[in-house]
Amino acid sequence: MAHDDEARQAVPNTPGKRTDGDGVTRRRPLRERHVEETVEVAVPVRTAYNQWTQFKTFPRFSAVVRGVEQVRPTVTAWTIGYGPLRHRFAVEIVEQDPDAYLAWRGLEQSPSHQGEVEFRPTESGGTAICVRMLLQPQGAARILTRSSRAARLTARLVRGELMNFKQFIEGLGQDGGAWRGTIRNGRVQHDHPEPPRSRVAQWPVG
Repeated sequence: MAHDDEARQAVPNTPGKRTDGDGVTRRRPLRERHVEETVEVAVPVRTAYNQWTQFKTFPRFSAVVRGVEQVRPTVTAWTIGYGPLRHRFAVEIVEQDPDAYLAWRGLEQSPSHQGEVEFRPTESGGTAICVRMLLQPQGAARILTRSSRAARLTARLVRGELMNFKQFIEGLGQDGGAWRGTIRNGRVQHDHPEPPRSRVAQWPVG
């Protein structure tokens, strides 16, 4: 867990770029963090990744997520809260590599946040899931974020959600769906480029 005195330290071995096993250099948007939590789950990487990216299932195991809506291919709207309290905000996926990595940013102006999650195989055949988050509050909220208490509370929440996911996916034993696409800089990458659209009006026939 990262405390306030570590908040401005770069994540080890993450200088803003990373080179994956395929030799392709990709951007890592999160260079600093307030929170870092890891949990190991007893399912293969592919299963853990597939289930994690089924965002609409988060309310089934989460203690705070009440609903997730797909707004655009890379944008989802999340509703979180306790009891009658609710807060809705939009999140954009900026980077996504199947079975390896996912990075997002909150689209709210104040407060906002960035986050990333990595999936790594373990020697036992399971998966290590590492979540990092950088909080970006404005105004007076910035002071609260700098406090070690705020960092501990956020880390505790992330840790709890990871443990909930662990119990959920290990109970299932298999994923309930999958989206295997790749995202770069907030855009879905297509294997085959879409053909240019005709400017001639297409009229219904028959």
